[in-house]
Amino acid sequence: MIYIYNDFGGTHTTSLAAAYHLRLLKLSDLTKNDILSVPYFNQLTKKEAGQILYRGMDEENNPVYTIGRRSSKYVVPALIDLCTILLRRYGEKEKVIISNTSPTVPPLMTAGGFLSRELGIDSIGVPLLVKGAQQCHDLIYHLVEETKQVSKASHEQVVVMENKKYQYQIGKKNILWKK
Repeated sequence: MIYIYNDFGGTHTTSLAAAYHLRLLKLSDLTKNDILSVPYFNQLTKKEAGQILYRGMDEENNPVYTIGRRSSKYVVPALIDLCTILLRRYGEKEKVIISNTSPTVPPLMTAGGFLSRELGIDSIGVPLLVKGAQQCHDLIYHLVEETKQVSKASHEQVVVMENKKYQYQIGKKNILWKK
């Protein structure tokens, strides 16, 4: 199986998802250092949008990738088509799982990402990103676990997961994982 996590920028929730998938993080209260030490977290720029970044091999020897799609609605359909072409051409029995992490993004992370990545104001943006990551990290963990379960249960070669049920609940003390 090949896993590809995607979101707008490819540097926040996708980095956390890849870190959970690769067991670089455990489900616990994350500290600022835990979050900022995640590979690629808050480090990618607009120029790296659309690049499929290799993050590592999971415990079952499956490669894990991430991609930032920015505002393009064409990135995921292009990925699906490319995967389908390559799988047909080379006769592979591989599965590709494309999992959207965007629904897990809380407002603090959106604001922090904009301030840090778009405006370069890290002194304000990074603390907001850390707080946002602390708010949504358990949603991301559950999203990753479901992504792994779906990958094993599905009979399709290319699976796209929109993950709309993992939405951050505004106005609640804790983030809720909707079933």
